[in-house]
Amino acid sequence: VQLQASGGGLVQPGGPLRLSCAASGNIFEVNVMGWYRQAPGRQRELVADMTGGGNAKYGDAVKGRFTISRDNAKNTVYLQMNSLKPEDTAVYFCNLFSMATAVDYWGQGTLVTVSS
Repeated sequence: VQLQASGGGLVQPGGPLRLSCAASGNIFEVNVMGWYRQAPGRQRELVADMTGGGNAKYGDAVKGRFTISRDNAKNTVYLQMNSLKPEDTAVYFCNLFSMATAVDYWGQGTLVTVSS
């Protein structure tokens, strides 16, 4: 399984940004796709994830500001980030967890910088 993320960049505080991640390869139907992030000197943390059935989970720091969605036909997950704060600055990693094999797959990471 390969994960290709895109959409990172520099954004001003309060602005929006949208991340996309497309999965390819031997993808089992039942999986969870989502996003994690890691800021310098901090542990990787959950941003949001979503099952194929549409059940979403969010990290406390982003609730009410970020929205995750996915297109199962395209094996793609999206993260709409609104009201961005400087503390959202991090490398964002796309993740796919296969329920069939209990294996985690990771994308290469995309940098999001929130700064004026």
